[in-house]
Amino acid sequence: MEIYRRYTREEDNSESKAEPNPNKHGSYGTLLFDVRWKQKRGNILLLDNNKCVICGLNEDLQVHHRQYQYINALKKFKAPWEYPDRMLITLCSSCHQRGHAKYKVPIIYI
Repeated sequence: MEIYRRYTREEDNSESKAEPNPNKHGSYGTLLFDVRWKQKRGNILLLDNNKCVICGLNEDLQVHHRQYQYINALKKFKAPWEYPDRMLITLCSSCHQRGHAKYKVPIIYI
């Protein structure tokens, strides 16, 4: 599993699923280089005092989405910077990895 993937990869050979396939939503990694994400990420880091909210580490920090929102009318996920601040938290890479290994990030359909 790649560290920066939004979801764990599940085997799915069905192209006719009613739900969106998060593994085929576009290049999420590219969006993380967008200036809008960099600005949003910086704001979240400041809100969390540049520390992991779980362990307090201040190195190798990442901003985690607590949920993903899929816009049914547009048939796509919101861009990473379009989420309200309360939906984002600062985690060190270790806590972020452990969290994704233990829990699946919920998808909210709007």
